[in-house]
Amino acid sequence: MEQRAADEPAVLNTVICKNLKKKVRDVEIKKIVREMTLEEKCYLLSGKDFWQTRSVERLGIPNVTLSDGPHGIRKQEGASDQLGLNGSLPATCYPTAASIANSWDPELGEEIGEHLGIEAASQDVCVLLGPGMNIKRSPLCGRNFEYFSEDPYLTGKMAAGYIRGIQSKGVGACPKHFAANSQELRRMASDSVMDERTLREIYLTGFEIAVKEAEPRSIMTSYNRINGVYANENEHLLQEILRDEWGFDGFAVSDWGASNDHTAGVAAGSHLEMPTTGGDSDEELIQAVRSGRISEALIDRRVEELLAAVLPIREAVDKAKGKEFDREAHHKMAQKAAEQSIVLLKNENRILPLAEQTKVAVIGDFAKTPRYQGAGSSVVNPTKLDSTLDVIKEFPLQTAGFAAGYHRTGPADPALEREAVELAKKADVVLLYIGLDEISESEGLDRPNMKLPGSQIRLLQMVSEANPHVVAVLSGGSPIEMPWIGQCEAVIHGYLSGQAGAAAMLNAILGKVNPSGKLNETYPLAYEDVPSAPYFPSRERNAEYREGLYVGYRYFETVGKPVRFPFGYGLSYTTFTYSDLTVNEQEASFTLANTGEMDGAETAQLYVRAKCSGVYRPAKELKGFRKVFLKAGESQKVTIPLDDKAFRYFNETTGRFEVEGGEYEILIGASCADIRLSAAVTAAGSEAPLPRDISKLPSYQSGNILAVSDQEFQVLLGHDIPDGRWSGELDINDAICQLYYAKRWIGRLAYKVLTGLLDRSMAKGKPDLNIMFIYNMPFRGIGKMAGGMCSQYMVEGMVKAVNGQFFKGLGQIISGFFRQRKVMKKANGMK
Repeated sequence: MEQRAADEPAVLNTVICKNLKKKVRDVEIKKIVREMTLEEKCYLLSGKDFWQTRSVERLGIPNVTLSDGPHGIRKQEGASDQLGLNGSLPATCYPTAASIANSWDPELGEEIGEHLGIEAASQDVCVLLGPGMNIKRSPLCGRNFEYFSEDPYLTGKMAAGYIRGIQSKGVGACPKHFAANSQELRRMASDSVMDERTLREIYLTGFEIAVKEAEPRSIMTSYNRINGVYANENEHLLQEILRDEWGFDGFAVSDWGASNDHTAGVAAGSHLEMPTTGGDSDEELIQAVRSGRISEALIDRRVEELLAAVLPIREAVDKAKGKEFDREAHHKMAQKAAEQSIVLLKNENRILPLAEQTKVAVIGDFAKTPRYQGAGSSVVNPTKLDSTLDVIKEFPLQTAGFAAGYHRTGPADPALEREAVELAKKADVVLLYIGLDEISESEGLDRPNMKLPGSQIRLLQMVSEANPHVVAVLSGGSPIEMPWIGQCEAVIHGYLSGQAGAAAMLNAILGKVNPSGKLNETYPLAYEDVPSAPYFPSRERNAEYREGLYVGYRYFETVGKPVRFPFGYGLSYTTFTYSDLTVNEQEASFTLANTGEMDGAETAQLYVRAKCSGVYRPAKELKGFRKVFLKAGESQKVTIPLDDKAFRYFNETTGRFEVEGGEYEILIGASCADIRLSAAVTAAGSEAPLPRDISKLPSYQSGNILAVSDQEFQVLLGHDIPDGRWSGELDINDAICQLYYAKRWIGRLAYKVLTGLLDRSMAKGKPDLNIMFIYNMPFRGIGKMAGGMCSQYMVEGMVKAVNGQFFKGLGQIISGFFRQRKVMKKANGMK
């Protein structure tokens, strides 16, 4: 208490100094903005090129570089390609978010964030575009490897750790994609249709936690519409919720090409359109001011908000840029992160950990060429990359040999299979490295199913017949079906474990590390069991979130449907017991003991079950967790707070989060399905009127949401279901893949050519990301992503041409080309 009292004046002085410095800076920024021309202000709200913002040198406004990298820095060398997907400078590739979320350790996330911040600053990157925070609505979303969890509470806490760590080094973090972006198919042209309660409780709560607890300097808006309005021009999202309710004081940047109407975006609360449009959007904004569509005062406000966030970042990064980081130390950090995130799924006969000098057969192509990250804009060029074959010689194991067993893509190879089977016979234990291949998990492409490649399953069957002692070592960023699990004695999962994952996994296999990971998502028995399966990914334009609140474990626990592995599940080489639970409205306390023979960590999870019945809810919801390391035989009192999110629900009538007064059950467990302790607590209500008559929502009251009718979904929405059908004519917001419907032969030919290119790249097992991006991009994206070579006026001409007005459209394209050349000349002079 004395130390805390002594610290309080220092903390208070720090806060006062911080607030004073902010006030001085705000005054200086207002002075700068008063001296700017309208053109300078409007041009500042759009990119200079693909990665940089604009500067105003005469007023001392510098530019800053933004760069990809939720799990590593991806700064492109020299001139970037126009889609920003080509090679980048070497950087440490840490495990992806889907991996680190299995650690359930925000402090680990913060430590990773610190290392990311150091590397970003060293490469003169001022804003790191991450972490990725979208909810894993479906296990088929191709970008799930970049996201933390199916649960918003776990997502928010992990993201807050990353953000704090990154920003501790002066670099700005940019959580993304805000919001409700849970599919890759037509992601730039889809409309996420959902009720407000689902939006607030599931898809925004993680962002709310991250914004309030970590104060990110920026946030990235998503490509999609939300209930008919593009995220980047959604005032309800950007102003009413983000700034007014949550207190966000950073800047909002569009995902690259996600700006639909730049003027509408600025009016709604967006600050920066990326990448550059070569002056096209900038001139649009200037004309909007002159015509009275938007006021110059609002432009001033956006510029002030942008500069207030950017200038301190630029100042901090200037002090650190060019400094070399310790590559080996960062590699060791990547290994530590991977070790703490490994999940032991099965350990029959306690085959793991292996005794030293066990004779092992190493089988599987992944042991030679690891699957360590996903594909797309997050691909990191690692400073080094360990493979199992490279590092296994450093471990106390006898190696009988290596066999690839299967090709990365394509059909089974009998010759490779025979080689693997013969090798398996020579070993005590088979380490079989299997998982999802590169084509399974990529930005721009959703997975077609939840299965492993057939060649790998066939190999497992053959190897297990030759040697029953099989340890399956899994790689992949999202759930898979496991009907084959009976053919393994053990299954241990590293997810996508970064550049140092091979050594981390061998440490876990040998027991040098006790696996402590817990699943951040549910593993269903089959994809058809998934609550979003009937509605994913979309129906034409609409992605209808008919499952509502029942995402992942919230559904499975409510209806009692069996799963392969529940949310929060993970085994250990030791055992833990829970006892002596006490609860009140503020916290839950209990004793956690390590009753086994090995030191280890356990993540105790707190779920809340509402016993009051005025509002429909899932059977249980995660509202707290704590990861605790205990030596063998040690016990510890653990306290988990019940914060402001513990009992709340969003009330559509009041437009606020409310608490229904009554009894709640506090559940403490090792997973959502393994509850060890429970106790009741009574929460005082906020006395708000109940939002609706739940008798009109029988599917949502019961949780049986696999066949929600149009009528009931309309009741949930509170309005008619939007018509998402494609019309007879294409418009600028239709995806390019919809050229299939073009009225002119030239559009249909373009569709065939593009589809052919995509299919050929997919057949090679490494999809061409540029083609995939273009394939799902709306026509307006051509103007937003062409660096100024194509204006929106020209895009409108293209759409006319494919809709049957060929010559009129062609004329507009040609005249627009010469008009845009003049605009680009002006833009190039704006720095």
